[in-house]
Amino acid sequence: MSNLAQRVRCNPDSSTVSSVATTVDTNPLLPLTVSNVSFSASSRKLLDQVTLHLSGNGITALLGHNGAGKSLLLRVLHGLVQPDNGSIAWNGQLVDAQLRRRQAMVFQKPVVLRRSVAANIDYVLSLRKTPSHTRRDQLLSAANLLHKADQRATSLSGGEQQRLSIARALATEPDVLFLDEPTSSMDPAATGAIEQQIRDASGQGIKIIMVTHDIAQARRLADDLIFLHRGAVTDHKRSNDFFAGGCSHQAQSYLDGQL
Repeated sequence: MSNLAQRVRCNPDSSTVSSVATTVDTNPLLPLTVSNVSFSASSRKLLDQVTLHLSGNGITALLGHNGAGKSLLLRVLHGLVQPDNGSIAWNGQLVDAQLRRRQAMVFQKPVVLRRSVAANIDYVLSLRKTPSHTRRDQLLSAANLLHKADQRATSLSGGEQQRLSIARALATEPDVLFLDEPTSSMDPAATGAIEQQIRDASGQGIKIIMVTHDIAQARRLADDLIFLHRGAVTDHKRSNDFFAGGCSHQAQSYLDGQL
C-alpha cells in the first residue's frame, strides 16, 4: 500500500451522506436537488438512481474509477445529456436553455478559438453584449495570460490553453462552473496555476462542480466529495470527513489503488 493510501483511511461501514452543505448559500442557483436520475446506453446502466442535494457554495469534487459515470453525471447536471428518468432542479427550477446560460463548462481537452488570446475573451463578451477591454484584461491577468493577449491562442501550451478556456468560461459570469478533469496529464506547474483559478472563482461565489481522478487534488480543493461506483453514488460527504474516516468500502478500495 502506498504512503498516500496509508494516510487516506476511512471506515468501510460508514453510511452514505447524500446532503452536504459546504458554506452558506449565496448562489441564486442553489440548492441543487437530484432525484433518482438514471441513464442507460446499449442496455448498460451508466447512472443508477442518483440522488443528491447540494446546499452550499464551494467546490464539489466527483471521484471514482474510470467508467464510474463522473463525466456523464456532470453533463446531465448541465443539461447536455437528458437522463432516462429522474429530475434535476436548481433552486427549484428544472434545467432549460435559460438556466444553462447561467452555467459554464470546461472540458478535459482545452477548446480555444483560432484567433488571438484577447479575441477569445472579446468574442464571449460581445455575445453577452458586454464588450469591455477592462474586463477582458482583468480575466487574462487573473489567468496570467495578459502578456500573451496578442498571441494566437492555438500556439499556447496545453496548460495555458486550459487557463484561457477557464477565463473564457468566467467571462460569461456563470453562477455554476463545471470542470471535467481540467488538469489531466498536466505538469505540477500547470496544475497549480489552474487550481488557483478554480480557488479564485470559488472565492467569487461561483459554485464549482468538478471531476478529478487526482486524489491529492481533491484533498487540496474540495469542500465536499461525491464518490461514484458503477453509476451509483456511494458517498457524498465533506472532504475532511471522507478522508478522515467516513467513506464506503468502494471508496476505500479506490483510495487504496485497487481496481
